[in-house]
Amino acid sequence: MSQTPAELKYAKSHEWVRVEADGTLTLGITDHAQSALGDLVFVELPKIGRKLAAGEACAVVESVKAASDVYAPVAGEVIETNPALADAPEAINTEPYAGGWMWKMKPSEAGAVDRLLDAAGYTATLD
Repeated sequence: MSQTPAELKYAKSHEWVRVEADGTLTLGITDHAQSALGDLVFVELPKIGRKLAAGEACAVVESVKAASDVYAPVAGEVIETNPALADAPEAINTEPYAGGWMWKMKPSEAGAVDRLLDAAGYTATLD
């Protein structure tokens, strides 16, 4: 059974979003997504400073069985990426909501995250 922390927001495309105290967002792929992909061997992250549109493919995760795009759940600017993933992409498999975070962004619109799914809504899409 996948973990779906209640304090996060989710996109139907399997990304999670954590709203930080300063209003920035931390993003990654869900436990369900990493489990479906299998062992990750490579991660391509968006460039810092890149402006993303909601729904835009902006990162790639590659496993031994497939490569998948990762989408920006909301519009905004990338302000930081997780440098540890270059050498240890498997962190997404072992701790998708902690050390496996992918990038941080400043949202273009403050309320955009409110339109994402809550944990129960995301879980319902998996059935």
